[in-house]
Amino acid sequence: MIFARKVWRILVGIKDGFALLFLLLFFYALYAVLTYRPNPGLVREGALLLKLDGAVVEEPAEIDPLAVLLSGSAPAKQFRERDLVRAIEAAAKDERIKAVVLDLDKFTGGGLVHMERIGAALDTVRAADKPVLTHALAYGDDAMLLAAHASEVWVDPLGGAVVVGPGGSRLYYKNLLDNLKVNVHVYKVGTYKSAVEPFIRSEGSPEAEEALGAVYAALWEDYRAQVAKARPKANLDLVTRDPVGWLQAAQGDTAQAALQAGLVDKVGDRTAFGQRVAKLVGEEPGGRPGEFRDTELEPWLADLEEDDEGKAIGVITIAGEIVDGDAGPGAAGGDRIAKALDEALDDDLAALVVRVDSPGGSVFASERIRTAILRHKAKGIPVVVSMANLAASGGYWVSTPATRIFAEPGTITGSIGIFGIIPSFETTLADWGVNPDPVRTTPLSGQPDVLGGLTPEVEGLVQASVEHGYRRFIGLVGQSRRKTAEQVDAIGQGRIWDGGTARQLGLVDQFGGLDEALAYAAKAAKLDDEDDWHAEFLGQEDDPLRSLLATMLEDDDDAAARRSDFAGLVMARQSALAARLAHDVALLSGAKGIQAYCLECPVSVAAVGAQRDAAGGILSALARLAGFAGKGPA
Repeated sequence: MIFARKVWRILVGIKDGFALLFLLLFFYALYAVLTYRPNPGLVREGALLLKLDGAVVEEPAEIDPLAVLLSGSAPAKQFRERDLVRAIEAAAKDERIKAVVLDLDKFTGGGLVHMERIGAALDTVRAADKPVLTHALAYGDDAMLLAAHASEVWVDPLGGAVVVGPGGSRLYYKNLLDNLKVNVHVYKVGTYKSAVEPFIRSEGSPEAEEALGAVYAALWEDYRAQVAKARPKANLDLVTRDPVGWLQAAQGDTAQAALQAGLVDKVGDRTAFGQRVAKLVGEEPGGRPGEFRDTELEPWLADLEEDDEGKAIGVITIAGEIVDGDAGPGAAGGDRIAKALDEALDDDLAALVVRVDSPGGSVFASERIRTAILRHKAKGIPVVVSMANLAASGGYWVSTPATRIFAEPGTITGSIGIFGIIPSFETTLADWGVNPDPVRTTPLSGQPDVLGGLTPEVEGLVQASVEHGYRRFIGLVGQSRRKTAEQVDAIGQGRIWDGGTARQLGLVDQFGGLDEALAYAAKAAKLDDEDDWHAEFLGQEDDPLRSLLATMLEDDDDAAARRSDFAGLVMARQSALAARLAHDVALLSGAKGIQAYCLECPVSVAAVGAQRDAAGGILSALARLAGFAGKGPA
């Protein structure tokens, strides 16, 4: 017994020690989060160095600190587009900044509209007679669009540049579901509502291919025009029409091939590139070869003064999939966004700008957001919508209160249609000897029954509710756009449109970004002088935890190993395709209710990567499907 007591005391002591250790770590982490702030004192004369080691997004996603700490790896970095634009435009005017340098070694991309906006900001730097230099191991489409605006584009001797254009494979699961004997019940309205096609077809319908092909063609033309304007010597035809011949002419040397096609200006490693920058902005005192004087993004932003003069024009951001509840940032939780809008009702806003970058999602959450926007409109203030890369389906639903809609040619919008999906497994179970025997008092008892099958009555109810939802959708659009239901239905039916075509159809009023939408809102509010107003972003706070964890877990020693080389661009796209598979399975297996969602919308590698992180991977998604979870109407 004495020995047992001693062992017990030792175990209790170990337990108390670990408890104390975790408590100390918790309070240390809490203190670090509360006190972590970029130091504006780090701003110094030299280059503004933008290490874009992540994706450019409209709204950085919320992170789970516990998951990050347990994984031991930093969260995927995300850069808010307007922060980058603000930083670059300020650099053009500040005498301390002699050049802007973009490190694109680990850049994972962003939407076309965001790339074009950042490119325009880089043009202001060059217009101020300041050089813009970029370096990367490998340039993909998005990186190349940014680099096109640089005065010097450098590539590593072992790297290269390639432009592939929009497009790629969609995955279709009908044959797989048939083999598994899973019955997929689809309820939809719209000839072009191809979001559900992967579950009911083995290939895309002609209507879906027509719509998607038209959008891809428009995006490609916009991309080519932007590159040609910013970098006339870039020969995209040489790269895209005969890529094998192009590379063979350079004897397989991808860096030299990029140089010959005019995609890059110089071939050199990071040291050579750094030495070139050092000649322009000054060497780092006591630094290693290739190091130059620089200021990084966070201290630079911390040093910039926020404009808070004049009346406030509210800006609410709806970014990511629209979902029920408080999700986000990074996902558009209907309750969270409605709460932010309602809390601003007493703020005496001069106008409201709704910034949308979303493929849609839950009809219920979309309606929650729309009605919250209407409460501001009821106060008699102007309501303006600014569309970024995507404002489709539910993303268009929340745009209907606007009196003016701004978009870009590269914006994807429309997809006016809704759907619901319920998988059932009665045939699968029967093969395993499981036979449900329902006892019902009415045809709706126990429905929807994903194990025993759906009755004709419940199928009719769900389809009727979807049809009612579609009629409501086209009614909202018609009221907003001053069109009849028949006119909206003709351009609806779930079809997606590029921004240029959407403008011709009257779904969009004029081209322009967030700045143009704010200026229009100010004018509509009779605030003619720029000093009379400022933008106030509602419901958004900087997340110091993301920056802190990234700083704590960043390991510069193995940075080179994590850079994406030429082959890595291919692997990144394969990873994105795998992430899309996980997302599709989650769509089938998750109980999300009736959806106004544009699954067929083209999605960037960066965005799909974020979806992959949120979904938890393919295996977890397949596990959810195997768990016989159903997706039914709200």
